[in-house]
Formats: sequence, C-alpha cells, structure tokens
Amino acid sequence: MIILKTDSEIEKIKKACQILAEVKTIVFDFIRPGVSLKEIDSVAFKEIKKRGGKPAFLGQYGFPNTCCISVNHELIHGIPSSYIVKDGDIVKIDTGVIYDGYYSDSAFTKGVGNITEQDKKLIQVAKDAFYAGFNAIKVGKRIGDISYAIGKYIKSQGFFTPDEYTGHGIGKSLHEDPYVYNDGYPNSGPLIRNKMVICIEPMILQKSKDVIVLPDGWTVVDPHKLNTAHYEQTVLIDNDKAYILSGDNI
Repeated sequence: MIILKTDSEIEKIKKACQILAEVKTIVFDFIRPGVSLKEIDSVAFKEIKKRGGKPAFLGQYGFPNTCCISVNHELIHGIPSSYIVKDGDIVKIDTGVIYDGYYSDSAFTKGVGNITEQDKKLIQVAKDAFYAGFNAIKVGKRIGDISYAIGKYIKSQGFFTPDEYTGHGIGKSLHEDPYVYNDGYPNSGPLIRNKMVICIEPMILQKSKDVIVLPDGWTVVDPHKLNTAHYEQTVLIDNDKAYILSGDNI
C-alpha cells in the first residue's frame, strides 16, 4: 500500500533529509587515502547525532553500522571494516537519518585520488541514470516510466543493473511501497501521485546484471570483481513537480 504523506509528515522528512545532506557533504570530504571504513562510519554517526537525528541504518534488519560502505567491486550493503582507503579506490556510501520518526535515505560514489577514466564514467552513469529517472517523474504517469528511463539510460551506456535490488518509497519506514526498479516497462506499475516520497537509486555493473552476496550475509558484490557504482536520492512529488530533498551537491 502506497502511503501518501501529509504536509506535516513531509516537513519531518524534509528535516531528516536536510540533516542527511549536511552529513553526506562532511563524509564525502572526509573520504581520502589513509582513513578506514570504520572511521568514515564513525564520522557519519557523530554528525547525525550532533544534528538531533538518529542513524537510520543502525540496527535496521540487524545491520550493525551507520553507513553501508562498499568499495570497488562491492556494490551495496558493505559493512564498515578496518580496511584503509587507498588511492584509486571507488567508495560507495549509503546512509540515512531518522528525524522525529521519519526517514531519509541517500547514496553516493566517490572516486579516491587517481581513478581510471572507466571508473569516472561508471560514477557519472550512476548519477545520470538517477536524473533520467527523476526527469521521467510526471504526476499521472506510472512508476514503471521511471524504471524504464533509468534502465534505458544504463543500457545506452553499455552497463547493467541488478534485478534484485531497487529503489523504494520512504516515510515512517525506511522501505515502503512502491518499489522503484532500475529497469522496467513504460506505462506499468502504480500511478505517480502528489504527496509521494520515493528513493531512486541506480546501481551500476560493468559486465552483467549478476550479483552475489558474501558470507557476511550483507555485502553485495560483482562476481566478475569489476568496480561498481551507486547513487540515490530521496525525492518528493508535490504540486505536480519532483523535488530532490536529500542534497544534490554531491
């Protein structure tokens, strides 16, 4: 069941997103050679708490940390470890904030130091695929139109996206209906309506759409061990327009 949000609920989601946007900027700037994934996670935790929020991922489905941090061929849901970031890595951060019972969720990929042209393209395609989906949002159209736009763009760049992991609605829960797939068919799925809040999150693979989950039960990786990218924003649909709430400066 898709839950349309009241004005007061939207204000709380906006505040959760504002906190998240500020924290994302701090975390993005902190990522550099020589820092550990645990240190990055600790910075995110501290900055969320400082702003009166709660880490949305900590304890969610049993997840042990504030951020999912996935490096290189890890795509999503990586558990922060003592791994030290080095020049040439590409680091994916996915995190969220709870404010007064309402959630925000966003992800970015950062290339560290000197990365390859292919990795630069990979990171840009994740972001551009998000905007392909975002620009397809029209009240009265369908969620499948968003999915189709994302998938069409990813394929046009010669990349792939997994079937198993999707964007989603968000509000009093981190994951709500509708699912927002990263590929699909036009004119399919639920109607796009005002007062919906959704997360659009393209995930980019280089060789195929196949993924595997590591024995830790969380980390999703490319079995070909090729680098991956991920980008996500929380989006409000209101007044017949779409708005990025979670900070679009990264």
